[in-house]
Amino acid sequence: MIYLADTNVLLRVLHRTDPRHPIARAAVRKLRANGDQLQATSQNFAEFWNALTRPINRNGFGLSPLETDQLLRMAERLFPLLPDSPAVYPEWRRLVVIYGVSGVQVHDARLVAAMISHGVTHILTFNTADFARYAPEEIVAVDPATV
Repeated sequence: MIYLADTNVLLRVLHRTDPRHPIARAAVRKLRANGDQLQATSQNFAEFWNALTRPINRNGFGLSPLETDQLLRMAERLFPLLPDSPAVYPEWRRLVVIYGVSGVQVHDARLVAAMISHGVTHILTFNTADFARYAPEEIVAVDPATV
């Protein structure tokens, strides 16, 4: 099975000093041992860069672009890119209207649109509640602590 790795998982797997690193790392290892694949979208990688380079006092990690580039290269190897597709936009548009999505939650809707467009049903995320509204779309949010 393919899992989309949410950005919060990518960050915790690769940023070893984060308190949730052991949980994220164990979940990724267990899924891979079970034969599952973990992938990411270009949006995940953009969010990853944003969070790592944003100052700590603005809820970021405060890393330099050079440090972030090194971590992104690792992320790209560990979590192959689920390619962008022209089918994502109309799917995203449908989701935001049907589910009344607003504010920052539009980013999660775009991840779900990419998942639907590629036939991916599971997302590994620390924010399972953010994806609960998409259960009718057969999207299953899995917390790394429960893997």
